[in-house]
Amino acid sequence: MATPKETNLPGIPTFDHPQRDDLLKDADPEIQRVAEDLHRDGYAVIDFPDPGIDGLMEEIRTALTPRFDFGHWREKLWPVSDGLRLQDLWQEVEAVHRIACNERVLQILSAVFGRKAFPFQTLNFPVGTQQTLHSDAAFFSSVPDGFMCGVWLAFEETDEGNGALQYAPGSHRTPLLTNDLIGMRATGGDQRKLQERLAFAWQDLVHGNGYSPEIFKAKKGQALIWSAHLLHGGSRHADIDRTRWSQVTHYYFEDCLYWTPSYSDVFEGHTYVRAPFNIVTGESEESTYLGRSVPASESPAKPAARPAGNLVEKAVRRVARRVAAHSVALAEGFDREAYLAANPDVRESGVSPKQHWIRHGYREGRKLR
Repeated sequence: MATPKETNLPGIPTFDHPQRDDLLKDADPEIQRVAEDLHRDGYAVIDFPDPGIDGLMEEIRTALTPRFDFGHWREKLWPVSDGLRLQDLWQEVEAVHRIACNERVLQILSAVFGRKAFPFQTLNFPVGTQQTLHSDAAFFSSVPDGFMCGVWLAFEETDEGNGALQYAPGSHRTPLLTNDLIGMRATGGDQRKLQERLAFAWQDLVHGNGYSPEIFKAKKGQALIWSAHLLHGGSRHADIDRTRWSQVTHYYFEDCLYWTPSYSDVFEGHTYVRAPFNIVTGESEESTYLGRSVPASESPAKPAARPAGNLVEKAVRRVARRVAAHSVALAEGFDREAYLAANPDVRESGVSPKQHWIRHGYREGRKLR
């Protein structure tokens, strides 16, 4: 019987390509290691390749410190597991731009993914995000799939006390959670509820697949590269007197269609196509599908408008609280009868014990048993 011939599949990132070893045989050892780590774990660690990185990080801290309200964070945002961030400061701060466009990082990513990389977004943080585990692919995806990644750079050492980055090794193999899989529409729907259901679904994926989240105890100047599908987030920032300065740069790769699944109902003909801005060239990148241009969407597929003013803060608190309550219920092994025995008024009300815990009990400090 003839042995099937392996074929060259251009729609797969090199690090997951069946001919990975052949494609990377002439690459230097660091590139080969990054490819192997991404294939196996969904992430890889490097020392940031800029001899002047300490000066760049200090320049950013000096420029941004006055722009963050740390008092408001400690009083209002930290209690609901929120953080602080500023987006796309590469336009204002040269050091942010230089980190995002580092030539060696672009060389590594381009070789490992097999297409030319370009940065399209930066985020700068002075404290931990405290985000629950999530996948970037729901917000930044591509066709072919997998041609997007993030690079997180630690400006200082991180540990359990200052909101270290966390991730679930191997979770990059979980399926993309499109809206049909979570039972919600983007078109005419409520984006807040959609985001909440996504957050719960990712928690269920972690527990259902037996993933063991780990934290990245980073050294100053280390960077973490992760696949778009890797479930990652920020651990609890336990010591509010400490900072956790860092920069995230998101990268796409040339000759792809760029889209946002959480804004799309593909099978009803609504796909939110992106035209990401290439920070290196200073121009937007056109989405293409098999060599043909695809126009970008003018706006998301009409999701419900986000609330304004203080309603935004309330929405953030509500989602964060429910996700945290859901996580506690999963971790503790929620027992319906034990909760009802500890809270007789819930039994009398006739409501679902678990839903009561998530919506009210967690906030009220109720006992699980």
